[in-house]
Amino acid sequence: MVRGSGSLLRSAGVGISTTLAEILVCPLSKQPLRHCPKTNSLISDSIGVSYPIVDGIPLLVPADAKIIDAGDIKDSEERDSTV
Repeated sequence: MVRGSGSLLRSAGVGISTTLAEILVCPLSKQPLRHCPKTNSLISDSIGVSYPIVDGIPLLVPADAKIIDAGDIKDSEERDSTV
C-alpha cells in the first residue's frame, strides 16, 4: 500500500475523503465534482449529474449516474453552503 492512502481508507465508511474529492473530476465533462453530504454523492454542476458514493467508493461510471433537475442543484448548493 502506498503511504498516505491510509487516510483515504480511514474515512471510507463516512462519505469520501476531502483529498480524494479534490482530485476527482466528472468522467463526462472533465469538470470538478462537488461533494454533497446529504445525498452522499458527488455532483457535477456543469452537466447536472449526481454520482453515488457506496461504502466510501465513488461510482463514477456514467451508467450509475443520476440526472438531477436544476432546482435540485440549487437546493443542494444552498444546503451545502449553510452547513
